[in-house]
Amino acid sequence: MDKPMTIPDIVKAKGRRKLSMLTAYDYPTALAVDACGVDMILVGDSLAMVVLGHEDTLGVGMEEMLHHTRAVSRAAGHALVVGDMPFLSYQTSVQEAVYNAGLFLKQAKAQAVKLEGGASVLDTVRAIVQAGIPVQGHLGLTPQSAAQLGGFKVQGRSVQAARQLIDDARALEGAGCFSIVLEAIPAEIAARVTEAVSIPTIGIGAGAECDGQVLVLHDLVGLFDRFTPKFVKQYADMTSTMKDAVSRFKAEVEKGAFPEAGHSFFLSEDERRRLQDL
Repeated sequence: MDKPMTIPDIVKAKGRRKLSMLTAYDYPTALAVDACGVDMILVGDSLAMVVLGHEDTLGVGMEEMLHHTRAVSRAAGHALVVGDMPFLSYQTSVQEAVYNAGLFLKQAKAQAVKLEGGASVLDTVRAIVQAGIPVQGHLGLTPQSAAQLGGFKVQGRSVQAARQLIDDARALEGAGCFSIVLEAIPAEIAARVTEAVSIPTIGIGAGAECDGQVLVLHDLVGLFDRFTPKFVKQYADMTSTMKDAVSRFKAEVEKGAFPEAGHSFFLSEDERRRLQDL
C-alpha cells in the first residue's frame, strides 16, 4: 500500500480522479476496507443504526463515537479517517464543538471530523478549522435533522433549494471545509454544487457527477436489512452467508459432528496412561 492519504491529497484529487469513501466501525472491517485502498474511512454516526440497533442516528454520543473511531484508526494505514460528530456534540456551543472535535484527533487518532449543516454551522466550522482540525461538511439530507426535514427524504427538489445548497456549499468552503458530503439530492443539483466549489464533493444518493462516492459498509455488503435506500448498490449478501454458516454450525453441534479430532487438543501417550490411574 502506498503512503497514507492526507487532506491535501483529498483536495488535489478534485478534477483528477474520483474519491472513494466507506464507513467502518471496528478494527477488522477497517482493516479490510483499508487494504482495498479506499481513500477515506468515515466512522459515521450511522453506527447508531447499523451496529447499535437504534431507530435513528440520534442515539449515539461522543463516548461511543470515540470508542469506535479509536478501533478504526488502529487499522487504517492508508485511508484518511474521518470521525462523525454526533448529535449535540457541536450544536450547543462553538466552544464545546471545538473541544469535542479535538477529542477525535487527540484521543481517537482521526485525521478529520464531519458535521452536518450549512449556514447555521459556519461559525462552528471556522472555529474548529482555526483550531487546526480539518472539517468535512455535509449538506442535503442531514440525518441528525431528519425530524425537521420531514423524515429521510430527498432534499433540494426545487431551483430555490438548489440555490440554497450552492450558497451553503460555497459558504462551507469559505469557512475552511476540505470536502463536502452531498446526501440524497437530485443529480442535476449535485452536479451544479460540485461545479460551484473548488473542494471535492462526496456523493451518497447524489448522482455520478460528484467528485467521489460514499456508502455505509453494512449496506454495501448486505449486513443491514432493516431497509435499503434507493441509492445503495449491494455488492454482497453477507447476512445470508452468516446465517448459512451459523445454521451449519448449530446443526453439526447437535449431531456431534463438531468439533472433530482436528479441532481438539490431546494429552501425550504418557499423560494419557497416567490419566487412567486417576
